[in-house]
Amino acid sequence: MDGPGEAVTPQAIAACEKIIRPYIRRTPVVGTDGREFGLSAGAICLKLELMQHSGAFKARGAFTNLLTRAIPKAGVVAASGGNHGAAVAYAAMRLGIPAKIFVPSVSSPAKIARIREYGADLTIEGDGYADALAGSEAWAQQTGALPVHAFDQNETIMGQGTIGLELEQQLPNIDTVLVAVGGGGLVAGIAAWYAGRIKVIGVEPFAAPTLTRALEAGHPVDAEAGGLAADSLAPRRVGEIVFPIVQKYAPRTVLVTDDAIADAQQTLWRALRIVAEPGGAAAFSAILSGAYRPADGERVAVVVSGGNTAAVNFDITR
Repeated sequence: MDGPGEAVTPQAIAACEKIIRPYIRRTPVVGTDGREFGLSAGAICLKLELMQHSGAFKARGAFTNLLTRAIPKAGVVAASGGNHGAAVAYAAMRLGIPAKIFVPSVSSPAKIARIREYGADLTIEGDGYADALAGSEAWAQQTGALPVHAFDQNETIMGQGTIGLELEQQLPNIDTVLVAVGGGGLVAGIAAWYAGRIKVIGVEPFAAPTLTRALEAGHPVDAEAGGLAADSLAPRRVGEIVFPIVQKYAPRTVLVTDDAIADAQQTLWRALRIVAEPGGAAAFSAILSGAYRPADGERVAVVVSGGNTAAVNFDITR
């Protein structure tokens, strides 16, 4: 019997990509020069997963779950800081499956609006992700709905790993990819795809260092769960399936401040007109703030993972 995460292989990710391809976008890559951001010269490529269906990379894992697992009559249930809930709601809407979504009160209005727009039954449960997860688990037990975990599920990780497959096709010669970390499904999926062939580095807020604390301890442990990106990068504990994958293939993290994340959001908007949510801008903030300093000639890609924010309000222009 496979141990945690051992089913998440490059071959499994490639097979998963074929299944979900009709339902997901092949998101673009934008090449930039560090001088555009006040840095020294050097190429920085941005993988724009905020252009994915439902506004974040999470649609990949959602469709993988709904297309490869048996769905009961009661449908599916998910707990989320917001992006996973929106993705499951969107996938369920596309596939005609009932969906129940639990989010905590820290979820942003933009994400709550998206979930409702996709027609899911939404409940706001407690103040943090752990509260929403407990609500979803009770709902699954009560109704028989299939739980779709936001990060600690093989299918979720494999779906997110299809970003690595795409990125390698688009940028075959990169040395390093920077990836924001919450529960770890995204970094684990990308790390599993590359399987040590390049550096995959997790970026976390100081206010929510879930993977950093787990790597220090040698196993998942509870960590602080707050900060500017709390609705996407603060589940308190990295996943049990996630951890051995990351420990093997992506055992380095860098930490960034909330101020650095906010500055990265503003810089992406000012320089590229990219509207990223805090969690979506976290990986880029590592480069911008100097928390990660590429070596001379190092070819770096950064995943801009989500854009579900109300930071730009077009209503005021009417």
